[in-house]
Amino acid sequence: MITEFFERKYGLTHTSSKNLIKGILYTVILNLTTMFPMGLYILLIYILINPLTGGEYIEPNLGLFILLIIVVAAAISLAHWKQYFYVYNTTYDSSVEKRINLAENIRELPLSYFERKDLSDLSATIMGDCTDLEHVFSHAIPQSIGALITTILMAIGLFTFNATLSVALLWVVPISFLLLISSIKFQEKYNEKILLSSREISDNVQECLDSVKDIKSYNYENEYLKKLHDSNTGLQNARIKGELITGSLVTTSQLLLKLGMISVVFVGIGMLINNQIDLFTLLVFVITSTIVFAPVESALIYLAEITIVDVKVKRMQEIEDKVMTGGKTEYSVDNYNIHFDNVRFSYDDDKEVIHDISFTAKQNEVTALIGPSGGGKSTVSKLAANFWNPNSGKVRIDNVDISTINNEKILENYSIVFQDVILFNSSIFDNIKIGKRDATDEEVYRVAKLARCDEFVDKLPAGYDTVIGENGRLLSGGQRQRISIARALLKDAPIIILDEATSFLDVENETSIQEALNSLIKDKTVIIIAHRMRTIRNVDKIVVLEDGKIVEEGKPDELYSQGGLFTKMVDIQTKSDEWLL
Repeated sequence: MITEFFERKYGLTHTSSKNLIKGILYTVILNLTTMFPMGLYILLIYILINPLTGGEYIEPNLGLFILLIIVVAAAISLAHWKQYFYVYNTTYDSSVEKRINLAENIRELPLSYFERKDLSDLSATIMGDCTDLEHVFSHAIPQSIGALITTILMAIGLFTFNATLSVALLWVVPISFLLLISSIKFQEKYNEKILLSSREISDNVQECLDSVKDIKSYNYENEYLKKLHDSNTGLQNARIKGELITGSLVTTSQLLLKLGMISVVFVGIGMLINNQIDLFTLLVFVITSTIVFAPVESALIYLAEITIVDVKVKRMQEIEDKVMTGGKTEYSVDNYNIHFDNVRFSYDDDKEVIHDISFTAKQNEVTALIGPSGGGKSTVSKLAANFWNPNSGKVRIDNVDISTINNEKILENYSIVFQDVILFNSSIFDNIKIGKRDATDEEVYRVAKLARCDEFVDKLPAGYDTVIGENGRLLSGGQRQRISIARALLKDAPIIILDEATSFLDVENETSIQEALNSLIKDKTVIIIAHRMRTIRNVDKIVVLEDGKIVEEGKPDELYSQGGLFTKMVDIQTKSDEWLL
């Protein structure tokens, strides 16, 4: 039951939960063994004070004391070693598992999640929040729970010795904890503010790094630095308030513990005067009062830390909750026609952006999505690839509703070339090979040549082994786009989505790569998003979108002769007679 609690609360594996419990138990043992020296001290006092209270003199056995000291030292060392192993070593193993599980969960998230989420936020969750959890598992949880168990065991022993003095000594413990626990909601409020302020700074720094060229070119440095300064000031104020509140509560709780020592002295002296206890009993409780609260004080500090980390655990659980579970992994289709059946869609319950659209993109045909900016072209293409699920209606491949299929399985059928190309800090060869991990070298070089990559790769010192930097920063936009096209050519999937796939290319290279794309799209279902009208001149079908609705649909020449929105878009970019030729 306890292991299940830790698994549910912190997302630990069963093994990690068991090891955490062992760490707590060995923390208790360590706390108790550190009390043994006090026991030897009390034993020595008893031997020395016994004659003063009318008892007989006991000769101290020096050899026995030395033996006991050695045994106690050995017990403390063994407890330290076992506690370190189960608390620290297993904590770091758990941290590795947590990061891997988070990364695996992120891999299984719907792609729409990343369009709503800042990457700096996800990075901070994986690295920063996991690091904070390490400290909680290695210090806060074992120490706080271990301290509570130790205090309870010591309280039982003290109550059997003298109940009245035990109450006088320990009454402050539950009050201190109640004071701290009663303020948890208040602490969580400020912890959330601190976390949000910290994330805001991370986002601003990430934004600065991504757009440093624009910031410099438009002389926006001062304004941007002011923005960063304001974010830092907000975080500073949130941290000061949060630390002040938490620190004040912890300090107040710890001060209350000191009243236990005072009360046991007053009550003990009164009982000694009334002959209710002897001097030795009073000395035992006075000495005990100097060390019994040490575990409790650490527990109060760590309890506040556990409260802080709860906010971060919730953020990790938010990622886990967004993971798309289920979905069929086995399905069959007779063709790869994509059908939109009365599809409606809105982002996060906002205003509807796609209004009851229906059309079919057939296999062995090229379907172009065009229209004014904001008309819904990119949204439709993402719905076609199951990045998002419709609010109503269906998107089908043949007769299979793609929302019922496992997301990874359905994307095996897609080759997608985005306008914003994403490349990895690896070689050109490896970036292309992502399209098909088991591809031969010859296959990679073939598609690279088709995508005209060899034109710039041959000029690089290391050729295809050239490492291109983060997101291909060493390459031009057109060169990066060619690598992305080569990657899609290599995957050779039955469904292809091209989102302005040649937007960064000059006319000569665009014509050459269009020829390569023609070999790619043979027998495929192809959806193209285009703003350049010449790139869709020879498509089989055009779907014109405006304000999330289909306003025109048909073959290019047929639509042009109708004089509608498509005609206006063509005439803006080309002359009418050129289009008709």
